[in-house]
Amino acid sequence: MTAADALDRGRASFGRQAWGEAYAQLSAADRRAALDPLDLERLAMAAHLVGRDSESADAYARAHHGFLNRGDAPRAARCAFWLAFHLLIAGEPARSGGWLARGQRVLDDGQHDCVERGYLLVALALRHLFAGDAMAAHGPFDQAARVGERFGDPQLVAFGRLGLGESLLRTGQAAQGVALLDEVMVAVTTGQVSPVGVGIIYCAVLEDCQQIFDLRRAREWTAALHEWSASQPGLVPYRGQCLVHRAELMQLQGAWGDAMSEAQRACDRLSQTVGRPWVGAAFYLRADLHRLRGEFAKAEEAYRQASQAGREPQPGLAHLRVAQGRVEAAATAIRRAADETRDRVARARLLPAYVEIMLAASDVGAARAAVGEMASIADEFDAPLLRAATAHVTGAVLLAEGDPRAALVPLRQAWTAWQRIEAPYEGARARVLIALACRGLGDEDAARLELGAARWVFERLGAAPDVARVQGLTGQRKGAAKAASGLTAREVEVLRLVAAGHTNQKIAATLAISAHTVRRHLQNIFDKIGVSSRAAATAFAFQHGLI
Repeated sequence: MTAADALDRGRASFGRQAWGEAYAQLSAADRRAALDPLDLERLAMAAHLVGRDSESADAYARAHHGFLNRGDAPRAARCAFWLAFHLLIAGEPARSGGWLARGQRVLDDGQHDCVERGYLLVALALRHLFAGDAMAAHGPFDQAARVGERFGDPQLVAFGRLGLGESLLRTGQAAQGVALLDEVMVAVTTGQVSPVGVGIIYCAVLEDCQQIFDLRRAREWTAALHEWSASQPGLVPYRGQCLVHRAELMQLQGAWGDAMSEAQRACDRLSQTVGRPWVGAAFYLRADLHRLRGEFAKAEEAYRQASQAGREPQPGLAHLRVAQGRVEAAATAIRRAADETRDRVARARLLPAYVEIMLAASDVGAARAAVGEMASIADEFDAPLLRAATAHVTGAVLLAEGDPRAALVPLRQAWTAWQRIEAPYEGARARVLIALACRGLGDEDAARLELGAARWVFERLGAAPDVARVQGLTGQRKGAAKAASGLTAREVEVLRLVAAGHTNQKIAATLAISAHTVRRHLQNIFDKIGVSSRAAATAFAFQHGLI
């Protein structure tokens, strides 16, 4: 294939939005003969969309210099904008600022009045937004949208209004901010934005919806992003983010198996790239799912991987410490995380865990103070998810304060809200607290019914630690020693390691036995306790107090 053939094919693939093919073909053409700046721009976009960030940056930089050599300062400034934008997203603000300054100098030197000035305003505003100064970001975003309108550039208008919406959300003006986000999505769905712009806007709007606890919009736009990304062959960055969003919603709705699969796919896809913060979110989601299933060793490892990728492992890791019986360590960690978290939205996500862990640590006063803060934030956002969580922890605190009658009101509200949101696990947890309140009022029949309903949900989800807790509350652990008495001491050791999430190879190394012996012990265990899978054996271990 000649350089001209590779270039023609690369351009055709780019036009079809076949990004993997476009990247390979344009790269091949570039190796044979240096591409002109326009084709370097195509190569840069294709490289970005298949997750080749360093190659994308190199192509944009070469295109920038190529346009300067041609005397096309505006186009060179646009390349500088994309470099500044992607570097900022990747967590490199110094290099990003360098390219932003270069783009502005190029335009200032020639006194160019062009649409690229609006794009550079977007990069400047984003730097303010990322630094936590939403007020300072508002003006440049507004100016950028006006520049886009003046030059008839719908993508720049969309970027400016997206930023305006985000700055409004961060300054407590949720209604106005959401209205702008909805307007921006019209530009996306009517084909007025480039593929990179579409991915940026979809993911930003989705993150914003989740930040303000707007589940309805999050579900709607997640489905739209999934459909769009599925139509883009070879897409990496936004496809991976779509998988994370889908997995988070699946987890909330109780589809834990599907959520784990989506999270694993996101890890596999996003791990191909460098500087992608979403890989940390994918690992964190996997860790939470392992923890909820009682697979504590796997959860520990996934939280470590999330931390390595830049994702704060709290509050999930603190929840894991409580489940492991290390309540003091959990309380120390969650207090530290709460002290470091200033943003009200981020605090709203952390506070429910903070309340539960403070109650586990018998610090009811701290839990009560956090509930007051949650109620204030819930009033501000008026989001069903946040109201459900606030009612839930309010009831938990009242119960801990010895007022089961008062606790029943918010707990019933929480259960109803979780049902409306379609969050079965959270609803079942609320029913456990309702059962404890009923028991505190002497209504043992009602308590037994609530616990039975909660246990059915936990068993269906595979939430082994919660099943064990319910069985403990119903007195079913009394026969634990008898139920496990058929197991030998070695078989109990093996079962405990299985329940901790260890593989056969790890169990063999831990116990200094062969993998064959581990398999034989497992088969004996399965036969004795009447199960056929590791998951069922794990649930048995929790149910019978072996963990």
